[in-house]
Amino acid sequence: MNKPIAVVTGASAGIGAATARHLAAAGFHVVLGARRLDRLAEVAGSVGGDAIELDVTDPASVEAFANRVPECHVLVNNAGGAKGLDRVDAADEQRWRWMFEANVLGTLRVTKALLPKLIASGNGHVVTVTSIAAIEVYDGGAGYTAAKHAQSALHRTLRGEFLGEPLRFTEILPGMVETEFSAVRFDGDTERAEKVYQGIDPLTADDVAEVIAFAVTRPPHVNLDQIVLKPRAQASATRAHRTG
Repeated sequence: MNKPIAVVTGASAGIGAATARHLAAAGFHVVLGARRLDRLAEVAGSVGGDAIELDVTDPASVEAFANRVPECHVLVNNAGGAKGLDRVDAADEQRWRWMFEANVLGTLRVTKALLPKLIASGNGHVVTVTSIAAIEVYDGGAGYTAAKHAQSALHRTLRGEFLGEPLRFTEILPGMVETEFSAVRFDGDTERAEKVYQGIDPLTADDVAEVIAFAVTRPPHVNLDQIVLKPRAQASATRAHRTG
């Protein structure tokens, strides 16, 4: 295999699947990881990549996944998500625990497992998809914003700890992106999820994936530390211009 290898987590749908497509088009061989293996295999087949089952909340799953990755030049930490929109005084600890496992510890596990291969590549690149929730807070979002702030801190710490190594680190912070995100947050309530994007032209998964592909295809001496992207109609996590 002469192509550099890119690993994408949470790649069965949404931003992860779109990123796999864009990186394959940019000349990478893509290794896709996610829990839904049937959907993952479909995406992998469309880009000529490899589908490997991965649950980032399970240390054994992460270890088994990493052992099947022969080399790694790019890692895209995309797995994660939100659960609920509860006030702090009504917080569900199980939801908080899942958000920290998926967003923070999941990123830690996968990154730690693949760092030796990223360094050995001679030009490794770790991309972590956080959110504008990593730099903002909003009512009802404490569990998610806390997890994303922690995930961002983890990623930014790596930037300093590995200074001098052949590694680049890029954090992608999207605003409103219409994917399965809101449906997952609201336990499959698609009607409620659709209202999140009503009256606004949100980002698409491809919009975010295109930015990721741009970042990882810059010359090796160029590091794009943070990229914040939002729909034109969104000013912040709580302020957007809606029509109709």
